[in-house]
Amino acid sequence: MAGEPDSGKKRSTIWEVARVAGVSHQTVSRYLRNEGGLRPATREKIDKAVAELDYRPNLIARSMRTRRSNRIAIVLPELTNFVPIPVLRGASAAARAAGYTTDVVGLEGDEKRRAEGTLSLLDSQQIEGVLSFTPLSDRVIEAAGRRPIVVYGEYDDRMHSRGNLADGKPAGMIVRHLADLGHRRFLHVAGADDWASAVNRRQVYELTIAELGLESYGVVEGDWSMASGYEAARDLPANSGVTAVLAANDYVAMGVIRGFQDRGVRVPQDVSVFGWDNEEFTRYFLPSISTVDSDRETIGRQAMTRLIALIRDEPQPAIELESLFTLVPRASSGPPPR
Repeated sequence: MAGEPDSGKKRSTIWEVARVAGVSHQTVSRYLRNEGGLRPATREKIDKAVAELDYRPNLIARSMRTRRSNRIAIVLPELTNFVPIPVLRGASAAARAAGYTTDVVGLEGDEKRRAEGTLSLLDSQQIEGVLSFTPLSDRVIEAAGRRPIVVYGEYDDRMHSRGNLADGKPAGMIVRHLADLGHRRFLHVAGADDWASAVNRRQVYELTIAELGLESYGVVEGDWSMASGYEAARDLPANSGVTAVLAANDYVAMGVIRGFQDRGVRVPQDVSVFGWDNEEFTRYFLPSISTVDSDRETIGRQAMTRLIALIRDEPQPAIELESLFTLVPRASSGPPPR
């Protein structure tokens, strides 16, 4: 069928990459091992040749030569119906670019069982290192010794986001953005209070309202669901004076908008609504939903880069998260009614 990849296509070799790039195969080998000393122009030529030939290192052959598995385990607290796909995608892409394959492992049970499972992975000698997105005790780190392990505890035991993913700063960004448009009275429909992200968003919302001298009609205790957003909009008194609603996530925002629409309240002409997470449906809902984009792939990519540096005994790269969150204003928000 036209457009499908040719499954019988011969794998490109390091010699072909060297020929297309105009360099020696030894130089390509250094490039693939991510060794320093290559000129930027040389690295760029090899980059282009690798992309043109769709070259992928033969990891099986390499592991036979070096007696290394070139495999990394990515550890989650357990494999539930929620899996942080963007984080895993970023981590896997970084590993693949460096010549490693990844195995995603869900470690169930309490902290002790997770510790035992992590150490068993390292003891198996089938993996080169562990990247954990769930907290591990200091005992695990100490027992691991010099074996590569990076703990990037972005999720707790119930897969609730924490750490950088739970950062509440965008709540302040949203309030400031809406205040700049002229809004003065706000409502926040919160997420479940057993999530660090919900608590952080509420705290930053309240602090920013106070700092800017704005008014908060209140905080509605929600549970991340469309229903909680719908009920908040349905029950908001007509004389509340609220012109802007900050929803805990995009599903809550969708519920808020629908609740207002069923009451004949126009969005954004009468009330502006802002969500969070930049879910795909936000672009196609009517009106399209203003939201916050979280670059979770960067979280995964930078965490994996740290682990690979540890495996290779290289200096740890700096972690840059300044641009992790971006406001995405759309049709559900605008100036307040005059």
